[in-house]
Amino acid sequence: MSTELPAPLINFSYRADLDVLVGRWGYQPDPRELPAVYQHMTEVALEQQARFWLQDIRRRTLNDPATTDWLLTKYFPDMARRLNGRLFVAYLVGPALHGSIVSQPSYVSAEAYDDKPYAISFFGDEGAAIRWLQIQQTDKVRH
Repeated sequence: MSTELPAPLINFSYRADLDVLVGRWGYQPDPRELPAVYQHMTEVALEQQARFWLQDIRRRTLNDPATTDWLLTKYFPDMARRLNGRLFVAYLVGPALHGSIVSQPSYVSAEAYDDKPYAISFFGDEGAAIRWLQIQQTDKVRH
């Protein structure tokens, strides 16, 4: 009999030194688990006034299309409004999920978000993701 507890779905931490909200996903969620996760993410982001997010989804294997649509059309724009500024989300992904995401017909590069209240980019390296967020912070007076 195993006494190991299952990994938590997500762990949040606010890195004040980087001004980045970090979410590390522990496993591929059932879409029914997501409303509670995003409610918690909202609370943490608003409490910290965090507009720069690193979402480590390397343990996830796929994106739910309905959730992706909701994020892009409702959640991210609403969070930018509630945070009084542009929202920047760097996704840290594994190679298989990255390939799946960028091969989708609906995939757009980070530059395609220039006219949106949020920007998203995907990375295979955490250092590169943090650097992208830091560049956005440097430019945030323009956003």
